[in-house]
Amino acid sequence: MSNFVETTRRSFGSRAKNSFGGIVFGILAVALGIGLLFWNEGRSVKRFKDLKEGAGTVVEIGSVAVDPLKEGKLVHFTGQAKTGSPVSDPVFGITESAIRLIRSTEMYQWVEQVQTKEKKNVGGSVDETKTYSYRQEWVDRPVNSSEFKVTGGHSNPGALTYQPESYQANQVTVGAFKLPEFLVSQISDSEAYQPVSLANAAAEVKANAKIINQWVYFGVSPDAPSIGDVRVSFSIIRPGPLSVIAQQEASTVVPYSAKTGGTVALLESGILTAQEMFKRAQDRNKMIAWAIRVGGFVLLGIGFGMVLKPLAVIADVLPFVGRLVSAGTGLVAFLLAGIVWTLTVGFAWIFYRPILGIAIFAVTFLLIFFVFKRIKEKGSVASSPAPQGSPPPLDSPPPLS
Repeated sequence: MSNFVETTRRSFGSRAKNSFGGIVFGILAVALGIGLLFWNEGRSVKRFKDLKEGAGTVVEIGSVAVDPLKEGKLVHFTGQAKTGSPVSDPVFGITESAIRLIRSTEMYQWVEQVQTKEKKNVGGSVDETKTYSYRQEWVDRPVNSSEFKVTGGHSNPGALTYQPESYQANQVTVGAFKLPEFLVSQISDSEAYQPVSLANAAAEVKANAKIINQWVYFGVSPDAPSIGDVRVSFSIIRPGPLSVIAQQEASTVVPYSAKTGGTVALLESGILTAQEMFKRAQDRNKMIAWAIRVGGFVLLGIGFGMVLKPLAVIADVLPFVGRLVSAGTGLVAFLLAGIVWTLTVGFAWIFYRPILGIAIFAVTFLLIFFVFKRIKEKGSVASSPAPQGSPPPLDSPPPLS
């Protein structure tokens, strides 16, 4: 590993200008966060209703034969997946009976990492120290070494010699039903595949590669790799038991159109009941909803942080004051993000789930009312006059008798 250190000074003026310019992007981030949160609640409710309708509509069928009486209905069936023909990677000469064969490629390359430290100066300027470090790693994408801070001695070859590829079976069936490609693409239970021979590989591969452990290796030794060495690995999705919920259409299936305008088409590996499949789908919907809620909160925090950034920059004229203001604006940004997040999600619930949304707002305002009432009562007690007959306050010494 090698290092290069660079220190630059950013003046107070340039920092202030950039911070004020960031206000626009902060406002856009807040607007985007609000829009994302509102959309997510609608998406979540709509998906919930789609799946609920599907769970109440689905019909159980066998997969051995197509029943014409179930045409156009949302059906659930299970069975063993089969493929019409094997899949092949012609470059490496691998042919297997599989749903999908996946080729992954890595190249040994130089990688640049940057660590930044700032030192604030009296007057508002900042000394920024960047430490560029370089090390060699296996990377699954080309790293452009011409963009490195220090290019000398850190040159990478460029494009990957053998690109990642995925080969999928032309036809996958479960009993009498042919699965459409959009469902086949959802099958993801892969396992590592160990090549055993390169006898059928392309001439260039046979001449330059060898099988070492789970890799097809291009280079001298994986124990002492050199820049530009390439290793290729494979994974495979083999035919196995599948469970499907979709709308029957002749001898295949299509997405079921729900009354809400959404669609239902589910696939799971293994033998599952329709109830189990819908539960998994609802659980995924909840996970996605909360992931977007968290992402929306972070976006709001970043946005408000950018809007308040000029205050911290101006206070940096005295670094210790700047640190206090920065901590304060960070807290304010966090609180503003929480308030806007709560209001946005609450109003979205009122829009999409009126009863639940109104109930949550009612409880929230009731709690706020009691909190303020309690604070007011404590303040009244603290400021009430002392009862008669009580000893005088000890602000002055008692009279001598």
